[in-house]
Amino acid sequence: MALSLLALLLLVIVRLPWAGDLGIHAATIERLRADLLSPGDPLVDADTPSPYYSPWTLLLGCLAKVTGLGTFVVLRVAALAGLALLVTGVRHFVRTFSTRPGAVPLALLGLLLLWGPGLFNWSGFLGLNSLALTVSYPSTFALGLSFHFWALVRKSLGDGGWLVFVGLGALWSVILLCHQFTGVVATFGALAMVLGARPWPARPVLVRLAGGVAFGLAVLAAWPYYSFFGLLGVGGLEEIHRSLYRGLLPHFGLVLLGVAALVLRWRRDHRDPLVLFFALGAAMFAAGGLTGHYSWGRVLPAALIPAQLAAALEVFEAGRAGVRRACAGLLGAALLLGAWTQAGTLGYVVPRSALPAPVAAKYKAPWSGYDWLAPRVRYGDVVMAKTFPSRQIPAYGPYTVAPGYPDFFLPDQEARAAAVRAYFAPATPRPERLGVLRRYGVRWIVQYPGDGGLRPGDPALRVAGAGPKGQVLYEVLG
Repeated sequence: MALSLLALLLLVIVRLPWAGDLGIHAATIERLRADLLSPGDPLVDADTPSPYYSPWTLLLGCLAKVTGLGTFVVLRVAALAGLALLVTGVRHFVRTFSTRPGAVPLALLGLLLLWGPGLFNWSGFLGLNSLALTVSYPSTFALGLSFHFWALVRKSLGDGGWLVFVGLGALWSVILLCHQFTGVVATFGALAMVLGARPWPARPVLVRLAGGVAFGLAVLAAWPYYSFFGLLGVGGLEEIHRSLYRGLLPHFGLVLLGVAALVLRWRRDHRDPLVLFFALGAAMFAAGGLTGHYSWGRVLPAALIPAQLAAALEVFEAGRAGVRRACAGLLGAALLLGAWTQAGTLGYVVPRSALPAPVAAKYKAPWSGYDWLAPRVRYGDVVMAKTFPSRQIPAYGPYTVAPGYPDFFLPDQEARAAAVRAYFAPATPRPERLGVLRRYGVRWIVQYPGDGGLRPGDPALRVAGAGPKGQVLYEVLG
């Protein structure tokens, strides 16, 4: 079954369904293709840094520049690399706990299917449907590296030398730079591996470990594309992440089976690394909910991953044969329910008309994209559009007036958002609308019927194209 799911994900990569943050990752590659040293903001025409310029996206930008491959082809390469890292990383990590032949496939099934009876999609979360939509994202690459990182930390605590721990520090910094939220998860996992090590690491090993951490911090401080430590004071992310604290049982209820497995592990060893990993993640997640720091909810994989792995491992490690059989039966039933919840993923590789009606009802069509703009709108042109189109348009090379996502290092972010609102507001006078277009050098406007803005037929506009759902592309004249 695990091989079937991996085959499904490989077929998904061929289609590369569009949803969520795919646009900003594509835009990042576009900017790096154009200028590797000073790419500027990936979404708007501004010379500002961006946390999306990570070691991984820099490598992808180099690939795009050297080979001339299209951005979405490069993203497929990223997806293949991310999936390979993830699968090999899970194998590497699980093997440090169990060498049973079935442990790794069952662990993969747990990570992909042991979620809840309600569908949940978010980058950095490894549910099958979520991974199908985010497999090309830096978060998947970072998670794959994280599994390898945890395994290497466990193996190195015995007698790892200085070069080993310096390498681990470098790997830790790369994970943090590529996806900051996953970097926190990776940090908690590594801390749990250290705290749960048996025997306790000798003093020279701890000194070398501290040296590796210091080297990783130096790499973070030296990264030239954005200030990593400047992100620590960033706000404005709480409301976006509030939904992580809603519907916990529908989204993650099946993971309670893994929590029960962790209890069994804790009874055998109070310093079990998976138990400690779960405790760190659960504590920060709970603290975020209690204090209103909802962005801390992104650490939830630090609780989910060890629970999912524990559920799989307990099938092989429970003390009595009867307990192992009970664990296997419960896990099998939970995995089947999880598979049914995410059955709509099949729609990404099978035509919806060919799916059985109950499965087709679970399928959610991906976004259509804006490739229809590409023949007309050139790289670097500025497009006026509302938030949703602004999340996709920069993927093809143009800029938008306001970013479709929070942009931490863009000083005039609020002014740009206010300008877009003013342009489309029904009461805005025509001269003010024209002033907004001139201020930001707008060459094109994309809007749905009823969006507002200048009236069709206005002498400042010319209809240049049409897209799905009644969208119209206007060229700004003069």
